[in-house]
Amino acid sequence: MSTVNEILEKLKTLTLLEASELVSKIEETFGVDASAPAGGAVMMAAPAGAAAEAAPKEEEKTLFDVVLEEIPADKKVSIYKVVRSIANIAVNQVKEFTSSLPKALKEGISKEEAQAAKQQLEDAGAKVKIV
Repeated sequence: MSTVNEILEKLKTLTLLEASELVSKIEETFGVDASAPAGGAVMMAAPAGAAAEAAPKEEEKTLFDVVLEEIPADKKVSIYKVVRSIANIAVNQVKEFTSSLPKALKEGISKEEAQAAKQQLEDAGAKVKIV
């Protein structure tokens, strides 16, 4: 029984990718189909456990995008200045950059940085969201 327990403990440490590779290898080696009802539940236990462990990591988002949704006509100049500053682009690029909205202004940034950029844009009159 100790061999079974050792294998079970090893399975608990597998990543989702490793568990998927393991299932493929077992299917190849033993000529079985992991999706088949007979024994399928046992074969799928490791990937399901790995997926459950991976789920909390997906909920904790660490990188965010600042999306510029709308620029009111009467606030263009002040918003353009903020866009130029945040996106670090030249004056002549701002109008082209904002010509089709919604558009991601900053991507893959920290929550704090995203909130600061959103606040600056909203203060200038833009409609913004963080995704």
